[in-house]
Amino acid sequence: MALLELKHITKQFRQGKKVVTAVDDVNLAIQDKEIICLVGESGCGKTTTGKMAAGLLDQTSGQILFEGKDISKLSGPEFMAYRRSVQMVHQDPFSSLNPVRTIYQTISAPLLYHKFAKDERDARRRSIEILEMVDLTPAEEILDKFPHQLSGGQRQRVSVARALTVNPKFIVADEAVSMVDVSIRASLLNMLRRLNQELGVSFLFITHDLALAKYFAWEGRVGVMYTGRMVELSRSPSLIEKPLHPYTAALMSAIPEADPRLTRSKERIVLRSDDIPSLTKLPPGCHFHPRCPVWLEGKCDKVQPILTEMGPGHQVACHVAFDITGGGSKISAGTR
Repeated sequence: MALLELKHITKQFRQGKKVVTAVDDVNLAIQDKEIICLVGESGCGKTTTGKMAAGLLDQTSGQILFEGKDISKLSGPEFMAYRRSVQMVHQDPFSSLNPVRTIYQTISAPLLYHKFAKDERDARRRSIEILEMVDLTPAEEILDKFPHQLSGGQRQRVSVARALTVNPKFIVADEAVSMVDVSIRASLLNMLRRLNQELGVSFLFITHDLALAKYFAWEGRVGVMYTGRMVELSRSPSLIEKPLHPYTAALMSAIPEADPRLTRSKERIVLRSDDIPSLTKLPPGCHFHPRCPVWLEGKCDKVQPILTEMGPGHQVACHVAFDITGGGSKISAGTR
């Protein structure tokens, strides 16, 4: 049984008289102690998906199951257990922390409210332990500071520490390292991976950076979203080494290599258009076909592809995926 499962999740928003579908029929099962990365361009629905998984947004249709139970039907102690077990780390540590509360007040509040600490003295001891867990040392010097007295990386570690106060089983990390310096991103990612290994916390890591997803979830899975739909989902090595969807292949081709010579010689996939379609005016058929270099006229522009198993644990929603798996001859026609 999956720890958290999204079943045919759809989320619609009303924009004037129009209905905008931000997430469209997404299925995703997150296992215990698993890391899954959701990647895609801005506006693809990955953050909305994460907020629904964390219970911060209600889905328009579909089901969200936590340990096999529909969260919309939970109440009392069961609902409280779900709320404690599923936490979220937001993108912006500048706005996600209360500027008038000290770090101790921020960390101790959930400890005392949920009775993970007996009193203020116990809460302070436990707060120090949690801050050390996220590599904020010496913790005693951090506790009585305010958020503005910390660096961006330190603030994001405090956000992770706050999520850990209630012993969660699952954390949604929404662009959790995008607002910190590149030099400390690796240390933050290593800290999150250590929490996954030592505490058994599952992660749904949301990012627009496929290279970052490759690093963080190499032993997990990566899901690629486009205009609200999941277009590819696979174990990370399989998706990185042999992407089946032209959109994923285009994202992979744009990742710079560590060696500048390899980057210059790397074959780049040229899309037919750089413009992402508006969610208020999506094209018929496959939403990616106006940009796809290997689209099939009469099929891709007519029929919406569904997520289909193309190999062990590798799913893709693409009519031409079989051409790509057959040797890549079609997709190479759109490269330079």
